[in-house]
Amino acid sequence: MNAPALGMLIRSVFEDFLICQKGLSAATIKSYRDGLRLFLVYVAEDRGRRITRLTISDLTADRVTAFLNEIELKRSNHIRTRNQRLAGLRCFFGYLASRVPEALHEAERVAAIPRKRGAPAVTGFLEPDEIETLFSLLPREGRFALRDRVLILFLYNTGARVQETAELRTANLELAVPPRVHLHGKGDKWRVCPLWEETSQLLRQLLEQTGAIKYPEQAVFISAQGRPLTRFGLYKIVRKHTQYLRGQQPSAPRRISPHCLRHSTAVHLLEAGVEVNVIRAWLGHVSLETTNRYAELTLRMKTEALAQCEPPTQPSDISLGKLHWRDDADLLKWLDSL
Repeated sequence: MNAPALGMLIRSVFEDFLICQKGLSAATIKSYRDGLRLFLVYVAEDRGRRITRLTISDLTADRVTAFLNEIELKRSNHIRTRNQRLAGLRCFFGYLASRVPEALHEAERVAAIPRKRGAPAVTGFLEPDEIETLFSLLPREGRFALRDRVLILFLYNTGARVQETAELRTANLELAVPPRVHLHGKGDKWRVCPLWEETSQLLRQLLEQTGAIKYPEQAVFISAQGRPLTRFGLYKIVRKHTQYLRGQQPSAPRRISPHCLRHSTAVHLLEAGVEVNVIRAWLGHVSLETTNRYAELTLRMKTEALAQCEPPTQPSDISLGKLHWRDDADLLKWLDSL
């Protein structure tokens, strides 16, 4: 029995395996597709032949390693991007081995390629006064003034990911008291976030302005052409309205993105005393470790914690809570009476 053609296997992995069997999100599938396309182009150039002439035997673990080094060193991709490409190729080679047993050895070698460790990404966030300055700088007049204000307020209110915001539909909003939103997050999981009254009112105004309030499946945030804003469009809007913030607030992060607003939401909830498990559910984190990193970000909380354990500088500063039991006369008297 002849082995399936490479093109047929690639078609099958995207139309059946990733969607029907693994149930991956559209964003993940697109990422895997882009990574595989780059890999095939690299292999074709390395073999000196057209992509249409490639065979399964051309796809080797050595070429995967060389490709990963290529995108990191020559294309200047971040280590996180390198690891993301590796994850997609591991998935593809695993499927390849299930359909073509002869490819099992190379699939095992690809699975053994380690993820590369890199410095953790800098988690930038805005202080409360910087958030206040940001909203004071937003325009109140203009064709998209309302949309952009609602967008930035929604991102800060909910801590939503940019893709969750791009996919937001009218049907996902409940603007009656108490207002809330249903967000479709990673892993095809839904979560509910409360909305401030101001956010709810502005969302209602926006939906009435665009006419989306009559159509449950209409995107909440749309472009000038009436199409749903993409994640890149959302990034562009946020950066447009935050580029002047550093002039007003020099301590603000160098580049402010929708994810920076998400980090700001997490830190401000933590500083307000919200329990970390609540923040985890609020942000849609799978692991509590992801949420715990925000405790490392805020200098204010560290300063307050340091003040709690500050040693006394004067005898009168010694509080009852810091007295040693041997210095507690009432306690010693009670012990003697036993």
